[in-house]
Amino acid sequence: MSDQNTRLGILLMCLTTFVFAMQDGISRHLADAYNVYVVVMIRYWFFAAFVIALSARRPGGLRAVVRTQHPFIQVFRGALLALEIVVTVIAFTLLGLTETHAIFICYPLIIAALSGPILGEKVGWRRWAAIGIGMIGVLIILKPSAGVFSPAAIVPLVGALMFAVYGLLTRYVARTDGSAVSFFYTGTIGMVVMTAIGMFYWEPIVGTDLYWMALLCCTGILGHWLLIKTYDHAEASAVQPFAYLQLPFAAALGMLAFGETLRVNVAIGAVVVVGAGLFTLWRERQSA
Repeated sequence: MSDQNTRLGILLMCLTTFVFAMQDGISRHLADAYNVYVVVMIRYWFFAAFVIALSARRPGGLRAVVRTQHPFIQVFRGALLALEIVVTVIAFTLLGLTETHAIFICYPLIIAALSGPILGEKVGWRRWAAIGIGMIGVLIILKPSAGVFSPAAIVPLVGALMFAVYGLLTRYVARTDGSAVSFFYTGTIGMVVMTAIGMFYWEPIVGTDLYWMALLCCTGILGHWLLIKTYDHAEASAVQPFAYLQLPFAAALGMLAFGETLRVNVAIGAVVVVGAGLFTLWRERQSA
C-alpha cells in the first residue's frame, strides 16, 4: 500500500474522530433533555437504514451479507454495541465528555489484556507492562486515594469493557465473516434491540431539538462512512493510533460548549493511558 494512500487514510481517520466527537457532544446535549434510550433508538433507525442501503448495493446484495458462520456471536456483538452506546451516553450526562473519554480510552488496553484468553493470542511481558502502566493512568484519573472518587466513574469503565469485548468478538468473527457481514449485523441488530427498549420510553423530540436529532443521525452516518473509506485507503494498524484524537476533540468540545474543566490529574492520567495504548498498538504491529 502506498505512502500516499496511508497519508490519505490518516487524514480520513482524523476527520472520522472529529465527526464522532461532534456526535458525542450532540448526544450529550439531547440526553440532558430526553431519555437516553429514545436518543440512541432514533440514531440507530437512521444508521440501520444506511447499513441496509449500503449492503444492498454490494455484490450479492442483502442475501450475501446475511450469511454468517457465527450467527449467535454476530447478534450478541450487535446488541452489545448498542447497549455500550447507551452506557457511554449516560456517562456523558454524569461526568461530561472530557472525563468520560479520558476513562474510556483505556479500552485498547482491555482488548490487549483479554486477547489472550478470548482469542488465544500471545501477550508478551512488554504488553502486559504497558497494560499495567495504562491501568495506573486510569487510577490517576479516578483519584481514589484522595477521597474524591465518584461512583459515576464506574459507568465509562463499564462502557470501555463492553466496547473491548465487542472489539474482540469483531476480531473473532472476522476470521470467517467479511467486514460487510459484521457491519450489517452491527446496524440491524442494534436497531432491533434499541427499538425493543426505546419504544417503552418514547417521547417526541420537539422544537430546535429536531434539528439536533437530524444532525446526530447525519454525523452517525458520516462517521461510519468515513471510517469505511479510511480502511479502504490504509491498513488498520497504520491509522489506529490516530483514533486517540477523539479524546482532545471531545475535551475541547466539552470545555467550549458545556463549560467543562480539565483537571490536572485527568490530563496526566490520560497522557499515561494514551502512551500505554500506543505502545501496545506498536507491539501488535511488530508481532504481526
